[in-house]
Amino acid sequence: MTAFRGAHVLITGAAGGIGRLLALGAAARGARVTLLDLDEAGLMAVRAEIVQAGGDAAGFPVDLCDRAGFQVTAARVLAIRGPVDILINNAGIVTGKPLLECSDAAIERTFQVNTLALFWSVRALLPAMIAQGRGHVVTIASAAGLGGTSRLTDYCASKFAAVGFDESLRLELRRLGHPIRTTVVCPWYIDTGMFRGVRTRFPLLLPILQPGYVARRTLGAIQADRQRLVMPRFVMAVLLARLLPLTLFDAAMRWFGVDRTMDEFAGR
Repeated sequence: MTAFRGAHVLITGAAGGIGRLLALGAAARGARVTLLDLDEAGLMAVRAEIVQAGGDAAGFPVDLCDRAGFQVTAARVLAIRGPVDILINNAGIVTGKPLLECSDAAIERTFQVNTLALFWSVRALLPAMIAQGRGHVVTIASAAGLGGTSRLTDYCASKFAAVGFDESLRLELRRLGHPIRTTVVCPWYIDTGMFRGVRTRFPLLLPILQPGYVARRTLGAIQADRQRLVMPRFVMAVLLARLLPLTLFDAAMRWFGVDRTMDEFAGR
Protein backbone atom coordinates (compact mmCIF):
# COMPACT_ATOMS: atom_id res chain seq x y z
CA MET A 1 0.00 0.00 0.00
CA THR A 2 1.08 3.60 -0.65
CA ALA A 3 1.87 5.32 2.63
CA PHE A 4 1.27 9.05 3.05
CA ARG A 5 3.20 9.44 6.30
CA GLY A 6 6.60 10.87 5.46
CA ALA A 7 5.88 10.86 1.72
CA HIS A 8 6.45 13.86 -0.53
CA VAL A 9 3.14 14.61 -2.27
CA LEU A 10 2.92 17.13 -5.11
CA ILE A 11 -0.52 18.39 -6.15
CA THR A 12 -1.33 20.60 -9.15
CA GLY A 13 -4.34 22.89 -8.99
CA ALA A 14 -3.93 22.99 -5.21
CA ALA A 15 -5.15 26.53 -4.50
CA GLY A 16 -8.83 25.61 -4.23
CA GLY A 17 -11.57 23.05 -4.77
CA ILE A 18 -10.60 19.38 -4.74
CA GLY A 19 -6.90 20.24 -4.92
CA ARG A 20 -7.06 22.12 -1.63
CA LEU A 21 -8.93 19.28 0.08
CA LEU A 22 -6.46 16.71 -1.25
CA ALA A 23 -3.61 18.81 0.08
CA LEU A 24 -5.19 19.18 3.52
CA GLY A 25 -6.04 15.48 3.62
CA ALA A 26 -2.56 14.36 2.57
CA ALA A 27 -0.96 16.66 5.15
CA ALA A 28 -3.29 15.34 7.85
CA ARG A 29 -2.05 11.84 6.97
CA GLY A 30 1.53 12.93 7.62
CA ALA A 31 2.71 13.82 4.12
CA ARG A 32 5.05 16.63 3.13
CA VAL A 33 2.96 18.55 0.61
CA THR A 34 4.12 20.63 -2.34
CA LEU A 35 1.41 22.81 -3.88
CA LEU A 36 1.35 24.06 -7.47
CA ASP A 37 -1.17 26.51 -8.90
CA LEU A 38 -1.43 29.67 -10.98
CA ASP A 39 -3.33 31.39 -8.14
CA GLU A 40 -0.45 32.45 -5.88
CA ALA A 41 -2.67 34.03 -3.22
CA GLY A 42 -4.84 30.91 -2.98
CA LEU A 43 -1.72 28.77 -2.93
CA MET A 44 -0.24 30.65 0.01
CA ALA A 45 -3.57 30.46 1.87
CA VAL A 46 -3.66 26.66 1.58
CA ARG A 47 -0.01 26.45 2.62
CA ALA A 48 -0.78 28.57 5.67
CA GLU A 49 -3.67 26.26 6.62
CA ILE A 50 -1.37 23.26 6.54
CA VAL A 51 1.52 24.92 8.38
CA GLN A 52 -0.80 26.28 11.09
CA ALA A 53 -2.04 22.73 11.66
CA GLY A 54 1.56 21.58 12.17
CA GLY A 55 2.11 20.20 8.67
CA ASP A 56 4.91 20.61 6.14
CA ALA A 57 3.91 22.47 2.98
CA ALA A 58 5.48 24.61 0.27
CA GLY A 59 3.82 26.49 -2.57
CA PHE A 60 5.17 27.17 -6.05
CA PRO A 61 3.11 29.41 -8.37
CA VAL A 62 3.22 28.14 -11.95
CA ASP A 63 1.23 28.36 -15.18
CA LEU A 64 0.70 24.81 -16.43
CA CYS A 65 0.27 26.19 -19.94
CA ASP A 66 3.90 27.37 -19.85
CA ARG A 67 5.89 24.20 -20.53
CA ALA A 68 9.29 25.83 -20.09
CA GLY A 69 8.16 27.59 -16.93
CA PHE A 70 6.83 24.35 -15.51
CA GLN A 71 10.13 22.58 -16.20
CA VAL A 72 11.96 25.30 -14.26
CA THR A 73 9.48 24.99 -11.38
CA ALA A 74 9.77 21.19 -11.33
CA ALA A 75 13.56 21.47 -11.15
CA ARG A 76 13.21 23.88 -8.20
CA VAL A 77 10.87 21.48 -6.43
CA LEU A 78 13.30 18.59 -6.85
CA ALA A 79 16.22 20.72 -5.66
CA ILE A 80 14.42 22.20 -2.65
CA ARG A 81 11.92 19.52 -1.64
CA GLY A 82 13.50 16.36 -3.06
CA PRO A 83 12.01 13.56 -5.19
CA VAL A 84 8.22 13.32 -5.35
CA ASP A 85 6.68 10.10 -4.00
CA ILE A 86 3.06 10.81 -4.99
CA LEU A 87 2.22 13.08 -7.92
CA ILE A 88 -1.45 14.12 -8.07
CA ASN A 89 -2.29 15.78 -11.38
CA ASN A 90 -5.48 17.53 -10.29
CA ALA A 91 -5.54 20.83 -12.20
CA GLY A 92 -8.40 21.20 -14.66
CA ILE A 93 -10.51 23.81 -16.44
CA VAL A 94 -13.78 23.83 -18.38
CA THR A 95 -15.35 26.21 -20.91
CA GLY A 96 -18.87 24.74 -20.85
CA LYS A 97 -19.85 26.11 -24.26
CA PRO A 98 -21.06 24.52 -27.51
CA LEU A 99 -18.18 23.77 -29.86
CA LEU A 100 -18.87 26.66 -32.24
CA GLU A 101 -18.94 29.12 -29.33
CA CYS A 102 -15.56 28.04 -27.95
CA SER A 103 -12.68 30.27 -28.96
CA ASP A 104 -9.51 28.77 -30.36
CA ALA A 105 -7.63 30.02 -27.32
CA ALA A 106 -10.12 28.41 -24.91
CA ILE A 107 -9.89 25.04 -26.66
CA GLU A 108 -6.09 25.15 -26.64
CA ARG A 109 -6.01 26.12 -22.96
CA THR A 110 -8.33 23.22 -22.07
CA PHE A 111 -5.91 20.76 -23.62
CA GLN A 112 -2.86 22.51 -22.20
CA VAL A 113 -4.16 22.26 -18.63
CA ASN A 114 -6.21 19.05 -18.73
CA THR A 115 -3.99 16.95 -20.98
CA LEU A 116 -0.57 18.30 -21.95
CA ALA A 117 0.28 19.25 -18.35
CA LEU A 118 0.07 15.52 -17.53
CA PHE A 119 2.93 14.87 -19.92
CA TRP A 120 5.08 17.75 -18.66
CA SER A 121 4.66 16.88 -14.97
CA VAL A 122 5.28 13.15 -15.37
CA ARG A 123 8.24 13.63 -17.71
CA ALA A 124 9.77 16.08 -15.21
CA LEU A 125 9.18 14.07 -12.02
CA LEU A 126 9.09 10.40 -13.07
CA PRO A 127 12.88 9.95 -13.51
CA ALA A 128 13.48 10.73 -9.81
CA MET A 129 10.74 8.24 -8.87
CA ILE A 130 12.40 5.56 -10.97
CA ALA A 131 15.79 6.37 -9.46
CA GLN A 132 14.50 5.92 -5.91
CA GLY A 133 12.57 2.78 -6.86
CA ARG A 134 9.09 3.93 -5.84
CA GLY A 135 6.37 6.39 -6.77
CA HIS A 136 2.69 6.86 -7.49
CA VAL A 137 1.22 8.90 -10.36
CA VAL A 138 -2.41 9.98 -9.89
CA THR A 139 -4.52 11.38 -12.72
CA ILE A 140 -7.70 13.22 -11.74
CA ALA A 141 -9.71 12.66 -14.90
CA SER A 142 -13.53 12.65 -15.03
CA ALA A 143 -16.62 10.63 -15.87
CA ALA A 144 -16.48 12.89 -18.94
CA GLY A 145 -13.43 10.84 -19.93
CA LEU A 146 -15.65 7.74 -20.21
CA GLY A 147 -18.64 9.20 -22.02
CA GLY A 148 -19.17 12.40 -23.99
CA THR A 149 -21.93 14.98 -23.70
CA SER A 150 -23.00 18.26 -25.25
CA ARG A 151 -21.37 21.58 -24.34
CA LEU A 152 -18.28 19.66 -23.22
CA THR A 153 -16.60 18.70 -26.49
CA ASP A 154 -13.21 20.14 -25.55
CA TYR A 155 -13.45 19.05 -21.91
CA CYS A 156 -14.58 15.49 -22.73
CA ALA A 157 -11.90 15.12 -25.40
CA SER A 158 -9.23 16.31 -22.96
CA LYS A 159 -10.45 13.91 -20.25
CA PHE A 160 -10.71 10.96 -22.67
CA ALA A 161 -7.06 11.73 -23.38
CA ALA A 162 -6.29 11.81 -19.64
CA VAL A 163 -7.84 8.36 -19.17
CA GLY A 164 -5.85 7.05 -22.12
CA PHE A 165 -2.70 8.66 -20.74
CA ASP A 166 -3.08 6.82 -17.43
CA GLU A 167 -3.81 3.49 -19.10
CA SER A 168 -0.86 3.70 -21.47
CA LEU A 169 1.49 4.92 -18.73
CA ARG A 170 0.45 2.06 -16.43
CA LEU A 171 1.13 -0.54 -19.11
CA GLU A 172 4.39 1.11 -20.16
CA LEU A 173 5.76 1.25 -16.61
CA ARG A 174 4.87 -2.41 -16.08
CA ARG A 175 6.44 -3.40 -19.41
CA LEU A 176 9.67 -1.57 -18.51
CA GLY A 177 9.74 -3.10 -15.03
CA HIS A 178 9.48 0.16 -13.08
CA PRO A 179 7.76 -0.21 -9.65
CA ILE A 180 5.69 2.97 -10.11
CA ARG A 181 1.96 2.75 -9.37
CA THR A 182 -0.79 4.69 -11.11
CA THR A 183 -4.34 5.65 -10.22
CA VAL A 184 -6.96 7.33 -12.43
CA VAL A 185 -9.95 9.01 -10.80
CA CYS A 186 -13.17 9.54 -12.78
CA PRO A 187 -15.79 11.43 -10.76
CA TRP A 188 -19.22 12.60 -11.94
CA TYR A 189 -19.93 16.32 -11.52
CA ILE A 190 -18.62 17.75 -8.25
CA ASP A 191 -20.38 20.51 -6.34
CA THR A 192 -17.71 23.17 -6.77
CA GLY A 193 -17.72 26.47 -8.61
CA MET A 194 -16.19 24.78 -11.62
CA PHE A 195 -19.49 23.10 -12.55
CA ARG A 196 -22.00 25.42 -10.88
CA GLY A 197 -25.48 25.05 -12.35
CA VAL A 198 -25.21 21.50 -13.71
CA ARG A 199 -28.23 19.26 -13.25
CA THR A 200 -28.71 15.50 -13.00
CA ARG A 201 -31.97 13.74 -13.92
CA PHE A 202 -31.59 10.80 -11.52
CA PRO A 203 -29.77 12.06 -8.40
CA LEU A 204 -30.00 8.68 -6.66
CA LEU A 205 -28.04 7.04 -9.48
CA LEU A 206 -25.93 10.01 -10.56
CA PRO A 207 -25.69 12.44 -7.64
CA ILE A 208 -23.79 15.70 -7.78
CA LEU A 209 -20.80 14.75 -5.62
CA GLN A 210 -19.64 16.62 -2.55
CA PRO A 211 -16.00 17.80 -2.67
CA GLY A 212 -15.09 16.34 0.72
CA TYR A 213 -16.40 12.92 -0.29
CA VAL A 214 -14.42 12.95 -3.55
CA ALA A 215 -11.21 13.99 -1.77
CA ARG A 216 -11.57 11.29 0.91
CA ARG A 217 -12.32 8.57 -1.63
CA THR A 218 -9.40 9.69 -3.80
CA LEU A 219 -6.91 9.64 -0.93
CA GLY A 220 -8.24 6.24 0.11
CA ALA A 221 -7.84 4.89 -3.43
CA ILE A 222 -4.23 6.13 -3.56
CA GLN A 223 -3.44 4.56 -0.21
CA ALA A 224 -5.00 1.25 -1.28
CA ASP A 225 -3.13 1.31 -4.63
CA ARG A 226 -6.37 1.17 -6.60
CA GLN A 227 -5.71 1.55 -10.30
CA ARG A 228 -9.09 3.14 -11.06
CA LEU A 229 -11.71 4.96 -9.01
CA VAL A 230 -15.06 5.83 -10.63
CA MET A 231 -17.65 7.82 -8.66
CA PRO A 232 -20.48 6.97 -8.38
CA ARG A 233 -20.23 3.33 -9.41
CA PHE A 234 -23.22 3.69 -11.73
CA VAL A 235 -20.96 5.63 -14.12
CA MET A 236 -19.35 2.27 -14.91
CA ALA A 237 -22.57 1.40 -16.76
CA VAL A 238 -21.39 3.58 -19.62
CA LEU A 239 -18.65 1.04 -20.34
CA LEU A 240 -21.25 -1.71 -20.71
CA ALA A 241 -23.52 0.58 -22.73
CA ARG A 242 -20.74 0.96 -25.29
CA LEU A 243 -21.44 -2.63 -26.36
CA LEU A 244 -24.81 -1.43 -27.69
CA PRO A 245 -25.36 -0.11 -31.22
CA LEU A 246 -24.77 3.64 -31.31
CA THR A 247 -28.46 4.45 -31.76
CA LEU A 248 -29.26 2.58 -28.53
CA PHE A 249 -26.24 4.03 -26.75
CA ASP A 250 -27.33 7.57 -27.66
CA ALA A 251 -30.89 6.77 -26.57
CA ALA A 252 -29.62 5.57 -23.20
CA MET A 253 -27.59 8.74 -22.71
CA ARG A 254 -30.69 10.81 -23.52
CA TRP A 255 -32.86 8.76 -21.17
CA PHE A 256 -30.52 9.33 -18.24
CA GLY A 257 -30.33 13.00 -19.14
CA VAL A 258 -26.58 13.00 -19.61
CA ASP A 259 -26.81 15.13 -22.76
CA ARG A 260 -28.76 17.84 -20.88
CA THR A 261 -26.70 18.09 -17.69
CA MET A 262 -24.94 21.26 -18.90
CA ASP A 263 -28.07 23.14 -20.04
CA GLU A 264 -27.99 25.47 -17.00
CA PHE A 265 -24.22 25.54 -16.55
CA ALA A 266 -22.98 28.77 -15.01
CA GLY A 267 -19.61 27.69 -13.63
CA ARG A 268 -16.12 28.90 -14.37
